[in-house]
Amino acid sequence: MTNPLLAQWDTPFGLPPFDLIEDAHFEPALQSALKDARADIAAISENAETPTLGNTIHALELAGETLSKVVRVFFHQVGTQSNPEREALQKTFVQELTAYSAEITTNPAIFERLTALHETRDAYQGEDQRVIDLYYENFTRAGAALTGAEADRMTEIKQRLGLLGTNFTQNLMSDERDWHMELGEGDLEGLPDFLLAAAKSAAKDKGIDGHIITTSRSLIMPFLQFSPRRDLREKAQRAWAARGANGGETDNRDIAAEILTLREERAKLLGYNTFADYKLAPEMAGTPDRVRDLLMQVWEPAKAQADADAAILTEMMRADGINGDLMPWDWRYYSEKRRQAEHDLDEAELKPYLQLDRMIEAAFDCAGRLFGIKAERIDVTGPHPDARIWNITKDGRHMATFVGDYFARGGKRSGAWCGTLRDAHKLDGDVRPIVTNVCNFAKPPEGEPALLSYDDARTLFHEFGHALHHIMTDVRYPMISGTSVARDFVELPSQLYEHWLEVPEVLAEYATHSETGEPMPRDLLDRLLGAATYDMGFQTVEYVASALVDLAFHEGAAPADPMAKQAAVLADIGMPAAIEMRHATPHFAHVFAGDGYSSGYYSYMWSEVMDADAFDAFTEAGSAFDEATADKLVTHILAAGGSRKPEELYTAFRGRMPGVDALLKGRGLAA
Repeated sequence: MTNPLLAQWDTPFGLPPFDLIEDAHFEPALQSALKDARADIAAISENAETPTLGNTIHALELAGETLSKVVRVFFHQVGTQSNPEREALQKTFVQELTAYSAEITTNPAIFERLTALHETRDAYQGEDQRVIDLYYENFTRAGAALTGAEADRMTEIKQRLGLLGTNFTQNLMSDERDWHMELGEGDLEGLPDFLLAAAKSAAKDKGIDGHIITTSRSLIMPFLQFSPRRDLREKAQRAWAARGANGGETDNRDIAAEILTLREERAKLLGYNTFADYKLAPEMAGTPDRVRDLLMQVWEPAKAQADADAAILTEMMRADGINGDLMPWDWRYYSEKRRQAEHDLDEAELKPYLQLDRMIEAAFDCAGRLFGIKAERIDVTGPHPDARIWNITKDGRHMATFVGDYFARGGKRSGAWCGTLRDAHKLDGDVRPIVTNVCNFAKPPEGEPALLSYDDARTLFHEFGHALHHIMTDVRYPMISGTSVARDFVELPSQLYEHWLEVPEVLAEYATHSETGEPMPRDLLDRLLGAATYDMGFQTVEYVASALVDLAFHEGAAPADPMAKQAAVLADIGMPAAIEMRHATPHFAHVFAGDGYSSGYYSYMWSEVMDADAFDAFTEAGSAFDEATADKLVTHILAAGGSRKPEELYTAFRGRMPGVDALLKGRGLAA
């Protein structure tokens, strides 16, 4: 029978035929697609004609189309519903794809063609010139100019890093999948109904009669907020912090050390002093010093706020008769009690107003008011029964297919992310994207509505902001489509879109009670928005600490013991004892699952400097839905992809680059 991954997809909007794809199809599809892709590359490298945009750049952009389809489907499935067979295949895929990529970047004939085009770059303009520059830069940074033993070693390093990143991810998923804490009847005191329902649903998924807490953020964080049982909070917090560091086959500490050593060697082969110097060269920040400067500007006021908050929480703990130090498993519990006391804001009261379905509607409606798009749910087979699919249109034109997969489950990678099963471009017709948003919200019992925390709702808006970067894309080349921008610019659209959740008229319309349908009372809405910067010292400290550790790992010699280096960095900056890094080394997937955010975890904050300033543009215009400002945002940011340098794009939108003041003000940390 025909392998569905290799057949023409006669499906609505070119969606993969998920109902026909089986695990047995992936390996043969990969090998067949690799063979065709290598033939495409050979045709380019063996072309005797003078290099042109068409026979070199365009050809490279369109090479391996089937391979791209196979790879995108596989990695989406392994990230959202892994199993032992897929995990074994993942290692094969990574090794094969790393080798294929190395064959291209070490192909002297192709690099010679790209060099010839780069030497005549002034003859081109706009996107053409930008893509020529990017191809030449990417090949150079991949080691295309290396020869002999150095080229061979670079290939070995890349292949080893690919395998280590896969092992890191699978170890983390294994720890997250295996740990759970059963709760007896006496352990349920103080837990709100929404958490009890989610804990019962999680137990049912594991075949357990009762309630359990897993390391899913949507379960463990509210447990740490509400459980008065300090012993159980400690057990849960320690399990959360120990992911990837439990000893045995799934321990990630030695993997992290080897990854850092290989990254340093890779950077030095390319002529850089450190991996941070190499990684940051094409980013907006440019140098480790500029990153550190930004992070420390934020660290000092954040730590001061966190220290002041810790003193208050300690007094609350003393009032409960606990005389020890405030610990990480105490912070969220006492902070929640303080929030209820100072802001009269109880998450159990708030959550029924934040229904998942209504928040999805809110995200779509804001995009419609800003950018003129509409979302229509379509009934087609998706990648998982939980997945929902929409047709996104503007003025009757198909803009994108959007896939939302919102619930946590076993075998699903933790966190939230945006991806694509197909990118938008105009190189081979008007190709529109298939965009995915993946989250890990607690799944409710059957027949009950899914309720979100405010942080969950913000995550939903964040990921849809990334999706909008793809949906609104209007570029010619796949390599500059959507989120294919500098790492410290990519979070601008996502973090900017979070601001619309805070617009009072949005919550007034879409925050409706799950049982009564009544809108959120005005006083509750005011209390919610009034507490927007509550506990921001804690949130900022746990994030910036992670970013500083990431930077320290990569801006000098690779540490032989990353855990000792982590401890030294935290001691040097005076990390509060009651706060842990948001991502400790053994589960820091942003940094160790791949190179994406290595030396780049700071980028969320770099982008936040811009997103705070960018939303001010709407405020200055008098409306969060100002049409002229929204049009400029589309033209210069969302539709532009990576067609120009990020500084040029932002300056075109705002007229200037921002400073850190708007960020500090937005976080409530300004002096």
